[in-house]
Formats: sequence, structure tokens, C-alpha cells
Amino acid sequence: MLKTLLVIAVGFLPSLISLWVIRKTQARSRLRMRQAARNFPAVQGRQNLRSVESDRYYLEGVGYLIGDISCKFNARSGYMRCAVNPEGPCNGCRHYEPKGLADSEKRA
Repeated sequence: MLKTLLVIAVGFLPSLISLWVIRKTQARSRLRMRQAARNFPAVQGRQNLRSVESDRYYLEGVGYLIGDISCKFNARSGYMRCAVNPEGPCNGCRHYEPKGLADSEKRA
């Protein structure tokens, strides 16, 4: 009877050790994900505040826009300035081109 219990215990031992290692690894990866989640918004927030605050405009009926709205390449978005220079700044940009007049304005 004692030999049978010993064989059963030895048979379960590798699976119990494996289960313990798996749980320990999952706990460690959950901790790392929490730390990364805590650090990510702070870094992203600092980068966005620095770039958006200086040239943010509110346009009636459209909302907030960033960048020089008189430029041809402006994305007319609150998230991205333009296709050529999305990071900015717009002041002194070498790709700046003023918007062309609309067809109805050219005729008048």
C-alpha cells in the first residue's frame, strides 16, 4: 500500500512543479505589464503636451486643429499636423506652401 502511494506521489510531482513554475511566470509577467502600463501614459502624455500646446487652434464647426492651417499640407486634424512634417514644428518648415484659392474664388 505504501509503495502504491509513493508511486502516485512521484507521478504527480513533475506536474505539480510545472504548475508552480507556470503560475510564478504568469505572476511575473502580470507585474511587468502593470509596470509598463503605469509608465506608458506618463511618457506619452509629456511628448504630446510639448508638441500640441504651442500651435493648437479651435475652428468653429470643425474642432481643435494643430499646425499652421494656412499650409497646403495641413492634415486638418487634432492629432497630426501634416503629411510632410507630422512631428512639427510648423514655424520655419521648409515644406510650407500656402493653400491655393478654390475654383470659385479664382473666377471672381
